[in-house]
Amino acid sequence: MTQQRKAVSLISGGLDSMLATKAIMEQGIHVEGINFYTGFCVEGHTHAIRKQERAKPKRNNALWVAEQLGIKLHIIDIVEEYKDTVINPKHGYGSNLNPCLDCKIFMVRHAKQWMEQNGFDFIITGEVIGQRPMSQSANKMPIVAKESGALDLIVRPLCGQFLPPTLPEREGWIDREKLFKFSGRSRKPQMALAKEYGIDEYAQPAGGCCFLTNPEYSKKLQDLWDARGERKYELDDIMLLKLGRHIRPRPHFKLIIGREEGENNFMSGYKSQFTHLSCVSHPGPLALVDGKLNPEDRELAARILARYTQGRDADKANIQLIQPDGIAYLLPVTPFKAEEILESWHV
Repeated sequence: MTQQRKAVSLISGGLDSMLATKAIMEQGIHVEGINFYTGFCVEGHTHAIRKQERAKPKRNNALWVAEQLGIKLHIIDIVEEYKDTVINPKHGYGSNLNPCLDCKIFMVRHAKQWMEQNGFDFIITGEVIGQRPMSQSANKMPIVAKESGALDLIVRPLCGQFLPPTLPEREGWIDREKLFKFSGRSRKPQMALAKEYGIDEYAQPAGGCCFLTNPEYSKKLQDLWDARGERKYELDDIMLLKLGRHIRPRPHFKLIIGREEGENNFMSGYKSQFTHLSCVSHPGPLALVDGKLNPEDRELAARILARYTQGRDADKANIQLIQPDGIAYLLPVTPFKAEEILESWHV
């Protein structure tokens, strides 16, 4: 009997990886999915935290895709291993702090390791030539193959007919004629194929599934590195960069101010780690302090927070400041006016 071949598919949760996986499954290959958790994933984070966005679905799209396809999904935490890719990308960044080419190399390299450890035969990705210029151009795909070590074990079903035959094609494990010739940024070919497969629901593309492609987020991460004088981060840092107003009135500290109830509730879990402020005379948000405050800074931070409370128009607002060591201060302050919150303070 002919041995059934096995492939591992990089599942992002988007339509491309869903279709690429389906295309190989249609050829009788046993496929399992793999999803890498970097900490920078977009889906399910902000709209799970913010109450005003609770109407949006909170599903994990990678898990949902696996369920739709009827395949097993392996979710692997790579937060620590991934740091060097973000901090020191060999091939540089995209338009923001997105190390797209290094990221793809990293993912494929780790997929190859998983493949070898688990007795699988090749790797599937949902890449399309020309869709993402930094990592999915015809001249970048060979770089991914070479530097990841996967070489001709990467099958890209959606654009495979544009590429040299891979080992699975040469060995007859899959039929090259059943691969596709998609290229460019248009989604119409993928949507047509989805309809052909009977797939009528899928995640809509919205600039990628990584916060590092977001200009505002990248600006906040760069600000964090600049303030600390070193390019390092922890998971707590990258989670807090995803929410709240970030205001840096002085180089040595910034305020993270909740924008609504869900964010305030989430940020409350960090009270033991950060100096935090809240208004005790009027309803208002919670603020965390990233950095160290001197006595003059306390009043400045309190006046800024007061601006975002319902006491913003009052003569005085009472702000409570509590340090991680439990020492507390009650600060009666005059709230800043809107025009006094300098634009340059907003990160």
